[in-house]
Amino acid sequence: MKNEKDLNYYVGLPYTIVLKKYNDGCYFAEVKELPGCMTEADSKEEALNMIEDAMKGWIELALKDGQPVPEPVEENYSGKILLRAPKSLHKALLEKAKSEGVSLNQYLVYQLSKSIKG
Repeated sequence: MKNEKDLNYYVGLPYTIVLKKYNDGCYFAEVKELPGCMTEADSKEEALNMIEDAMKGWIELALKDGQPVPEPVEENYSGKILLRAPKSLHKALLEKAKSEGVSLNQYLVYQLSKSIKG
């Protein structure tokens, strides 16, 4: 028995929809995993409905043409980062962590979190 992936299979996958609001109040939506699958609309709701239609059309065309349909990849994050640093930086970070009364790990997590918040 042939196990083909059809439109319903792909539409049921957790694709990443990126929604952006322009300064003029319009919305832009795209499906991250499907190159060129995008739309614009006057409202958020309209953009989300339109991107769903665009996604179905994108997938239908790819299936019709025998092209591969990218599937979303679920990332697993362990929370573990291995990092090599010069001895002098390691020493300076460790001394700073000690002066703050925290572990080096806690200090690094705090500093990294602070830096990505902007």
